[in-house]
Amino acid sequence: MAAELTLGAEEELHLVDRQGRTLSASAPQLLSRLPETNFSAELQRSTVETNTEVVKGLSDLREEIVRLRRQVIDAAAEDGLGIAAVGTAPRSSYGSDFELTATGRYGRMQQQYRLLVEEQLICGTQIHVGVSDRDLAIDIAQRVARDLPILLALSASSPYWNEQDTGYASIRTIIWQRWPTTGPLPVLASAAEYDTLLSDLVRSGVIADAGMAYFDVRPSSHAPTLELRICDACPVVDDAILVAGLFRAMVRAAEQEIERGAPYVPVAGPLHRAATWQAARNGLTGTLLDPVVHPEPVPAADAVRALVARLRPQLEELGDYQEVAELAMSTLARGSSADRQRAVFDETGNLDDVMDLVVAETHGPPGGLPPHVPALRSYPARAGDEAIGLGSRPRAAYEGIIGQLREVDRAGLVELEARRDAWAEREGLTVSLEGETNSFEVDLVPRVVNTHEWATLREGLEQRARALEAFLEDVYGEGRVLRDGVVTEADVVGCPGWLEDARRLPRSAVRAPVMGFDLVRNSRGEWRVLEDNLRNPSGLAYAVAAREMLDEVLPDLPRPDGLADPAAAFPVLAETLRACAGESGTGALALLSSGSSSLSWYEHQRLAAEAGLVLVGSEDLGVRDGQVRLVDGDRPVDAVYVRLDVKLEELETPDGRALGQEIIDVAAAGNVFLANAPGNGVADDKATYRVVPELIGYYLDERPLLESVPTYRTDDEAERRIVLDRVDELVTKPVDGHGGHGVLIGPLASAAEISERRRAIIAEPQAWVAQETVSLSSHPTFSGASLQPRRVDLRVFVLVTGTGPGEARAVPVGLTRVAGPGSLVVNSTQGGGGKDTWIVVDD
Repeated sequence: MAAELTLGAEEELHLVDRQGRTLSASAPQLLSRLPETNFSAELQRSTVETNTEVVKGLSDLREEIVRLRRQVIDAAAEDGLGIAAVGTAPRSSYGSDFELTATGRYGRMQQQYRLLVEEQLICGTQIHVGVSDRDLAIDIAQRVARDLPILLALSASSPYWNEQDTGYASIRTIIWQRWPTTGPLPVLASAAEYDTLLSDLVRSGVIADAGMAYFDVRPSSHAPTLELRICDACPVVDDAILVAGLFRAMVRAAEQEIERGAPYVPVAGPLHRAATWQAARNGLTGTLLDPVVHPEPVPAADAVRALVARLRPQLEELGDYQEVAELAMSTLARGSSADRQRAVFDETGNLDDVMDLVVAETHGPPGGLPPHVPALRSYPARAGDEAIGLGSRPRAAYEGIIGQLREVDRAGLVELEARRDAWAEREGLTVSLEGETNSFEVDLVPRVVNTHEWATLREGLEQRARALEAFLEDVYGEGRVLRDGVVTEADVVGCPGWLEDARRLPRSAVRAPVMGFDLVRNSRGEWRVLEDNLRNPSGLAYAVAAREMLDEVLPDLPRPDGLADPAAAFPVLAETLRACAGESGTGALALLSSGSSSLSWYEHQRLAAEAGLVLVGSEDLGVRDGQVRLVDGDRPVDAVYVRLDVKLEELETPDGRALGQEIIDVAAAGNVFLANAPGNGVADDKATYRVVPELIGYYLDERPLLESVPTYRTDDEAERRIVLDRVDELVTKPVDGHGGHGVLIGPLASAAEISERRRAIIAEPQAWVAQETVSLSSHPTFSGASLQPRRVDLRVFVLVTGTGPGEARAVPVGLTRVAGPGSLVVNSTQGGGGKDTWIVVDD
């Protein structure tokens, strides 16, 4: 029976104006120059459809697809057009680009379905496998349904729609599923039942004809074949061939089940729909549902490999195993089209470049465009790695970096790390861990934040900083946010970070001129704000030190144009403090530290030295005549940058005088500026974090530009129940926690730890919050003599002089913090290290 399993394909191709990178409604003119036997019109005039001849093997199918594409490419070139075989064209806009093909059938569809038709700026690939017995075709169509989401994931090529990232790998699927006759076939006993179903649907008036039965797999309406319809169009021809090879093997496996008399066990409809949605959402990045009766999420790559392994007997019978196995490895290596499109946009921030990519891949060789650099064979590539793609090949921004580092042998690496450690010891680059002073270890592989990413982050962070400063000014002032019910007084006054004395500070005083934000990227490359830090965020000096170390140890590592100098942040810090203290002031700017025992003593020394601040402890300050003054020289102090390990209000001099409270009294009289002010903890409290998006809308009348991580408050009964049920899945934190202390990552916790955390939440529900676990992006980090992926986050800084536009400035300096092996905790106080962060700015 296998000899009858012929192959064919239909491809829908977008027509693209090469100059403007927009869709071109030129299909009627183009089709007039192409033979009707292999080319036809589609619903929209910006699309042509190709129909291959019937062939017997995958090689023949590849030749047919390439031959027909070449004919369209040559004909389109006369008009300055190209073609793009993708589910959605990145620069398409359904509101303006849709132009209906002028036929009676399509005209009727537009009148009946209205917006649904105008959204159809989408293209798919249909694979036909010869099955002449229609009863058999119906039985096979139902049996193969469970594996179709994997084929969809392999083909996913439509992350952009209406000129924005949709968050899906295949938004085409989501749009397509709005038709009334999509999805899997219902349970049917015969072709006669199928025909009756179609007749009833047509009679209902919901569809106009049998051709509108858009099921995921169906008996073809015009050929003796079984037609696969679930997949996006594939720009790389070999991806379409992989789908065809797997689909034909699935058909053969179903035939053999039927021959053996194996009963058909349907997958529950909602589970199949969930699996399809998951594939459309994730593509090859993230998880798919394992196609069994009770599905489990599995990494997409594992699902693909498992399918190839399961179908090996049928693939070998058809003579396709070697080719399909190699194609599967290649597709997993380069990622889906959706992954590649997003990688280009992440690099340039320009959808024109994404359009150029999909056109180039559609026009290019069947196997896609060749990689720029060879793979790192020993690197365990994973979804969400920022520097190394799934094929273990460096991404564009890292080609020069990895290319040079891979030439370093074991002895050379040992020498480089010895030079790094010697530099750190000489410069005193340390961090305190549980009372012990240790070197702050900086990895040799820098992290790159490109121009587009930084522009996006800068705008979002400055917005967030302005809203948080406005919140502090308000809650310790007029209290509008309380009266208007955005937050409750219990939320604020009951917050561990609340300080009643902070109400006494001048209304005009900036509360948090130095803000730190912890950012993470998930497996899809999306940035999220994980935490706000408005008390004494550290890391700026460590970020500068990481650059200085790398410049000395690896001076020849290729640097990108526009690389920001992190040391430029030091004078900006001084300018910020002076502006907040009053430009006319002539007194000193002091950094108040707990001394050499401080967690960040290295940073305190560097900030003071580089920003022109006077480094002081409690013994170095006094209060006289309503002023804070330096003991040495009796010089007045205009601003105190508070970097204590204790609360300012608790600070005492060596002889027991309540110096902290005295300083607060002077600040309340307006005679010294406090940065960062006591009481700021009310704004970086983990419970307040949850409402920051609302604060942005309330104070700035803007939508948040950077998203937060979904957060649950356990003092809310409904949310507490959710958290208690999911402690093993969530990250739970104390509301006033910092430095990673008290954080429990559910998926990595023991049963005993989870049980204890449940008890703690029940005992003190107001003391905890929970967040969805973010699969932090990874970055190659030297571990011994090899590169290994380690989880990373990014600490960045915004300097604030007010709440108005232009009064918050994100400085292009960041500290990438690195978790240990197998860990998600990156805090230096919990054993994490760092990386030099290369932020590329647009002059």
